Amino acid sequence: MRPFLPRLMAVGLALVLTAAQVHAFETRARAAFVMDQTTGTVLLTKNADEALPPASMSKLMTLYMAFEAVRDGRLAMQETLPVSQHAMSYGGSTMFLDTTDRVTVEDLLRGIIVLSGNDACVVIAETLSPDGTESGFARLMTRRARQLGMTNSTFANSNGWPAPGHRMSMRDLSLLANLLITEFPEFYPMFAETEFAFDGRAPSNVRNRNPLLRLNIGADGLKTGHTQEAGFGLVGSAKQGNRRVIFSFTGLESEKDRAEVAEQMVSWAFRQFSETTLAREGERIAEANVWMGKFARVGLVPAEDITVLLPVLAQGKVKGEVIYNGPIQAPVTKGAPLAELVLTPEDLPEMRIPLVAEADVPEGGFGVRISTATSVLAAQFGIGGSAQTEATQ
Repeated sequence: MRPFLPRLMAVGLALVLTAAQVHAFETRARAAFVMDQTTGTVLLTKNADEALPPASMSKLMTLYMAFEAVRDGRLAMQETLPVSQHAMSYGGSTMFLDTTDRVTVEDLLRGIIVLSGNDACVVIAETLSPDGTESGFARLMTRRARQLGMTNSTFANSNGWPAPGHRMSMRDLSLLANLLITEFPEFYPMFAETEFAFDGRAPSNVRNRNPLLRLNIGADGLKTGHTQEAGFGLVGSAKQGNRRVIFSFTGLESEKDRAEVAEQMVSWAFRQFSETTLAREGERIAEANVWMGKFARVGLVPAEDITVLLPVLAQGKVKGEVIYNGPIQAPVTKGAPLAELVLTPEDLPEMRIPLVAEADVPEGGFGVRISTATSVLAAQFGIGGSAQTEATQ
């Protein structure tokens, strides 16, 4: 009979971290989400899962699907596409396309990224749509978003033009930004381009509206948005040193507010947090009890360096806690996942880091089985007994 504790916790760790209370960033935005991409740490959430009008920020989903199509060979960068009357009919920010144009995919992508072209989005959408319509592509966008984990996103068109039910959350937009950065590094530099003078036909619309790109703070994307319904918003990213921050917000009253909040948010994320290496790969964090093994315990170690993001100003202490289902049944294989290190820094989400077996623990021999059985029987009848006698590894 094997004794079993469903959640046995080892708390006497040598690992003690320093951390301090960080006051959450106060933002005028209606909704916001900030994450450190390097460590995956969420730094700020404000109404982050509320489905809101995303305005032109939803063009990022059209871009993602266009990049997928290029990668899969369904589109070619120098391929030229026709412009429909429907695409030409859109107002707002456009490339000023008309039905006599045939435009390369590369120009259309830049037209969406730099110029926020509503018409360019529709040309891409109608090309990739299952039924050749923008609405058909919007349904495809919604389905693909769900597959990617964007649970609060529903699309009615390809470009964010105000429409009932066209919604995204700030968390979903940040997730999408992360996918664009990590999955399409060959295309991502386009998001940092500050100007695109397509065909010289729209001198009033050649500049990227992202207010951070010219500030020399590491900003390199991604997309602004504005409608009367949504207010002013931005999905942004910046890299300083080895760290990258991704953020999104919406609901501000002016371009000036958007620029100020964006710069403040980036400054806060980089200045108030820093990376800390808590333990190295293979460094023993704790031990787990082993049942019927040659050794009574096995070391628990991280499979890779544990690097987390913590507040810069350190005052208090944050203790780690190791949680595992135990005792662990022998045999145990080196590198097998056995436990989690749970960290709870103040004002930051709980962090869970997997721990693995430090070494092999084979099944115990005849002597171990006899002594273990004796111990169990003795414990049941309250007569005392011996424990496993073989050495601890």
